Amino acid sequence: MSQEDDKVFLRNFSMIIIMLVVFTIAMALVGNHFNNVLAPAENPSRQANLEKRIQSPASVNTGAQPQAPAQVAATPAADAAPEADIDGAKVYQNACMACHASGAAGAPKLDAASWTERLPKGEEELVNNAINGIGAMPPKGGQMQLSDAEILAAVQYMLAQL
Repeated sequence: MSQEDDKVFLRNFSMIIIMLVVFTIAMALVGNHFNNVLAPAENPSRQANLEKRIQSPASVNTGAQPQAPAQVAATPAADAAPEADIDGAKVYQNACMACHASGAAGAPKLDAASWTERLPKGEEELVNNAINGIGAMPPKGGQMQLSDAEILAAVQYMLAQL
């Protein structure tokens, strides 16, 4: 090959590279334009799938029979059901059992040995810790829709099991 052939090849190769770069930039600009102009269509199943993926791990059922996660209406505390109507066992099964049955992240299991250091603190302190979170446990066990009365009922249920 001669030097003239090398110059022709280099010029042609450079032109192809420049055209590919310009084409890439043009496609990026066109794509950006259409992304800003065209709004995505509403997709209810996509929203439902998103909500399912981001639900709290505490809503996982580890019991023998499948149960629906706690569906608690977001109402003010004044509209909440009286404490006598709250089933602490249900709250425990739907919100607390995922961690407390397995001992995940250091959660005390429902046996007396796991609670020997915690029981002397008293029920009020245990409820306060459950509401505000302690250690690896997030506030309300990650179930922010639960009322303080429901947390109290769950704690009382757990203490009754010891």
